[in-house]
Amino acid sequence: MPDALPHPEPFTPQADPAVLEDLRARLRATRWPDRPEDAGWSLGTDVAYLRELVAYRADGFDWPAQEAALARLPRFHVPLGGLGIHFVHARSVASSGPVLPLVLSHGWPDSFWRYTKVIPLLTDPGAHGADPADAFDVVVPDLPGYGYSDAPTGPPLDSIAVAGPWAELMGLLGYPRFGASGGDIGSHVSRYLALDHPDRVVAVHRTDAGVPVFTGDRSDLEPEERAWLEDGAAWGGREGAYAAMHRTKPQTAAVGLHDSPAGLASWIVEKLRAWSDCDGDIEQSFTKDEILTNLTLYWLTGTIGSSMRMYRANAAIPPAQHARRVEVPSGFSLFPGDVVRPPRAWLERTTNLVRVTEPARGGHFAPFEEPELYAEELREFFRPYRTAAMG
Repeated sequence: MPDALPHPEPFTPQADPAVLEDLRARLRATRWPDRPEDAGWSLGTDVAYLRELVAYRADGFDWPAQEAALARLPRFHVPLGGLGIHFVHARSVASSGPVLPLVLSHGWPDSFWRYTKVIPLLTDPGAHGADPADAFDVVVPDLPGYGYSDAPTGPPLDSIAVAGPWAELMGLLGYPRFGASGGDIGSHVSRYLALDHPDRVVAVHRTDAGVPVFTGDRSDLEPEERAWLEDGAAWGGREGAYAAMHRTKPQTAAVGLHDSPAGLASWIVEKLRAWSDCDGDIEQSFTKDEILTNLTLYWLTGTIGSSMRMYRANAAIPPAQHARRVEVPSGFSLFPGDVVRPPRAWLERTTNLVRVTEPARGGHFAPFEEPELYAEELREFFRPYRTAAMG
């Protein structure tokens, strides 16, 4: 007899009080570095801000309340490809018309957290001032080694290897055809879903085109494409030290980050600020409670090391894979505060481009920073493909 299909089980984790008390004790015992006078954020994380955040985490932040809020999402765990995968599966409230299934893929340094604000806007648009006909069934998995998904015990998985289980998950949930969307590493996963499962993916939406990889003759590129490649290299020199560590020696950093909650906060908070559309004030984009919810998910799951290792796997993807053109209809929302924003010429070269927009606000974490804008981008882009998913 054939093997039985894996069965998703409801999943509601609850942190051990002893683990939370240990976390508070570690935070209170932080050994702080010195800092040059008036350095602020110019050398990396602002230690003064971090001390304030750590003090609040130790003696004010209410994790059980945040955990209870996350538990209101319909969350599940299922074995796929030898790993336990955690995901949100929120069904539309639409009573009629075609409902488009949509898989949303996150990146680093986050988890399903990235989409928690936007899920209700997508499943019940009528309750948020939008057209009820634009409702989605939403699936948000944690990447392997992120959040509550298992980490590979052997070599880390790259984005190509994740796309297959995501397609399997959507089939398991009863969705033969679906839309895909993502940013950061999730943009890569969504791209490979479209490349390797074009009969399943009706359209793909992304908030970036990744760090540019081009091995051909640069004279064949448009001037704006060459400028973008140069800008990408310059950005890597200014801002890419974290990625170089992730690609080359992730375990070196993981020891300290896994052991020190203040160190973990420093590593992640600096990126939340640098990559969001916050004009230098991180709390324009994220409240302290929101930041600490993301950080506490990392701490409780112990996934900082496994999340970083995925960079190493993705760095080994062969150039021929990067050169493949996505023929599935593709759309991009390029938010102004994001990093390394691609020119239209590159998007036309690498995808079957049908739509590109530049929303007024938002950055790398647009689904969390600007959930209403992000939801509207998805509604408008996927509207023509709803009936295709029913075929």
